[in-house]
Amino acid sequence: MFLDAGGVLVHPNWTRVSETLVRHGVRVSAAALADAEPRAKKRLDTGDTIRATNDHQRGWTYFNLVLTEAGVPLSDATAAALDELHVYHQESNLWETVPDEVRPALAALRARGYRLVVVSNANGTLHRMFDRLGLTSAFDVIFDSHLEGVEKPDARFFQIALDRSGATPSTTVHVGDLYHVDVVGARAAGITPVLIDAAGLYFDCDCLRMQSLRDLAETLHGLQV
Repeated sequence: MFLDAGGVLVHPNWTRVSETLVRHGVRVSAAALADAEPRAKKRLDTGDTIRATNDHQRGWTYFNLVLTEAGVPLSDATAAALDELHVYHQESNLWETVPDEVRPALAALRARGYRLVVVSNANGTLHRMFDRLGLTSAFDVIFDSHLEGVEKPDARFFQIALDRSGATPSTTVHVGDLYHVDVVGARAAGITPVLIDAAGLYFDCDCLRMQSLRDLAETLHGLQV
């Protein structure tokens, strides 16, 4: 099983984001940001946007969309806060919140015999961040797009992961949270996609959808791949 990192295994530290915004005079709660995030992500997840940008460019558009969806006007203050967060992200990775369900779900998948491989668009800090969070040992291999020089939805990234993990497309699923990155990319590599749709916004999606990794762990035994 291939798994995306951000949006599946880890999420932005919205408390850190909120506190940074407050230091710059912008008051918005972590809960409000987390609530706005799925809508912002859906707005970003279009074929035209994904084709015209790379992961780095989309990442900071994403935060502006989260602020907009949370009712926060964009300003010099929000830009300054995001600049500060960008520095932290480049050093430590801002996607550092592990939902409570993730570790038990990974253990359940492992108990069912799945080999677990992370295939993630990232900025070169993914391995270090997983070490810090105590997640590294849960996976057989971890692939960071920055280190590989290619990113999803490019099928070459999936092929690198297939080759080096010893997996075959016909017996692999890829679990991600962006349709035009994860689903489109996995299919281009001949891999079965699964979309994590926590807020139920992809009602017209043409692939298997799950609300959470926990739900996937409970039901995937019935999926034929």
